Amino acid sequence: MVRVTNAVAAHRKRKRLLKLAKGFVGDRKNHLRLSSDAVMSAMSFNYRHRKERKRNFRKLWIIRIAVAAKINGLSYSKFINGLKKANFALNRKMLSDMAIRDPLSFAAVAGAVKQALAA
Repeated sequence: MVRVTNAVAAHRKRKRLLKLAKGFVGDRKNHLRLSSDAVMSAMSFNYRHRKERKRNFRKLWIIRIAVAAKINGLSYSKFINGLKKANFALNRKMLSDMAIRDPLSFAAVAGAVKQALAA
């Protein structure tokens, strides 16, 4: 009976693993056992940090909006509450961008928010 090996598939699997470990330092880039552990860790951190990046950006937008709202005489919570009352459909990303690039239009929005809160 012919001896069957899994050589092609095994070689491809190892090659794929070492390709993922490219750029790692020391033995982690060219030894299978160490590369395997390093790649698994890197992949889990990669997944975790993709989720974390979204949180960090939302935090940044909120900080920018809070500062711009404070300049216009409102706290962040009152500003967001007034936006809801005034039926503005602007998300935090757009508001943050507006606060940085176009402070005059942000001031106009803040004025509308103040009117909505007063009513």
